[in-house]
Amino acid sequence: MSQITELKSHPLVSHNLAILRNKDTDSQHFREAAHSLSRFVLISATESLRTVEQVIETPLKRTQEQILADDIWFVPVLRAGLAMVDVALELIPSAHVGFIGLYRDEDSLLPQHYYKNLPDFSKQTSTCFIVDPMLATGGSCIAAIDLLKEQHATDIKLLTLISAPEGIKEVFAKHPDVSIFTASIDEHLNESGYIVPGLGDAGDRYFGT
Repeated sequence: MSQITELKSHPLVSHNLAILRNKDTDSQHFREAAHSLSRFVLISATESLRTVEQVIETPLKRTQEQILADDIWFVPVLRAGLAMVDVALELIPSAHVGFIGLYRDEDSLLPQHYYKNLPDFSKQTSTCFIVDPMLATGGSCIAAIDLLKEQHATDIKLLTLISAPEGIKEVFAKHPDVSIFTASIDEHLNESGYIVPGLGDAGDRYFGT
């Protein structure tokens, strides 16, 4: 069933969104705000991870705690998705990282695939988090989900900072089993396929290019 979680109502999410959107924010402060937002999105998206009970010996006694049951994979869509990976690995240092290289043709707005480094997920029980700061037309995210499913991934979640309603609709139309977690659902796409109000090009602003 299609499910989307928007975190904009949280005051700290709203505060960091304001920093990201401001055209005068420099790369350093843009990165800091992007990391803060990524952390909120990641924590929300990982709340339902499956756990198993493990017996732990503390210095005082034996106790039982819950640990992650499955392998966790973070899959950034290059290049902007790299902005969310460091935060992801801070939260789950044992996670694996796969890579998907896609870019959007500025004329057709269609995704172009140029790189993939993913395992065969049929050989493991895994949760896959696609991380990409912007969900605009949905083309790149759909292509990334297609590639993961070709590798037999079944538990896939899409994590973004800014999403357009048009892109959300397209993702759910093609992949209704994928949940989306985002800091903000923005107003619409303009005639050039950019999110409004958006924040410009996330990759350019994050990497200072």
